[in-house]
Amino acid sequence: MSANPSEKLEPPRVGATLQSLRQAQGLSLDELSRRAGVSKSMLSQIERNQANPTVAVVWRLANALRVELSELLGGERPAAPPIEVVASHATPALSSPDGLCRLRILGPIDLAGNFEWYELTVQPGGALESAAHEPGSREHLSVLAGELEVTAGGSRQLAKTGETARYAVDGAHAIRNLSKKAATALLVVLHA
Repeated sequence: MSANPSEKLEPPRVGATLQSLRQAQGLSLDELSRRAGVSKSMLSQIERNQANPTVAVVWRLANALRVELSELLGGERPAAPPIEVVASHATPALSSPDGLCRLRILGPIDLAGNFEWYELTVQPGGALESAAHEPGSREHLSVLAGELEVTAGGSRQLAKTGETARYAVDGAHAIRNLSKKAATALLVVLHA
């Protein structure tokens, strides 16, 4: 193998890959900066290909993004397995401050903000109250057990086991359990 001395090797351009990975994980520049210990201005310059990061910086960014160093440098994602099973204990969950509502996040993080689905459990007296989403967004609530009241667009509607309520969420909206038994539902959010 002969090398041409006039040929210069370009450092890998990680800007577009870094930005894509950061956005797919829903991270702001501030959050990635905090996690990686790299200044926000440096991150911005790297994403715009105005700066070439050192190996140490790329290493910190890969660790903060929880990806392989080669993925950040090469811009290639490893092939996904044919079937990926997420264990129940590895499924993230959120609970309301009063503990009466619990959302298990069933969808992958890279779809957040576009298409999301959750397993919702609401104890008696519990309410999941939400602020408006972007105009044109909708929710689909399929009640698997019990009954839930949906409030949206100035209306209220009760959905019972086996029923699905579909409604716009570009205004404040809520899901309440007015019964004496816990209710479980599949909640799908379609963002505009």
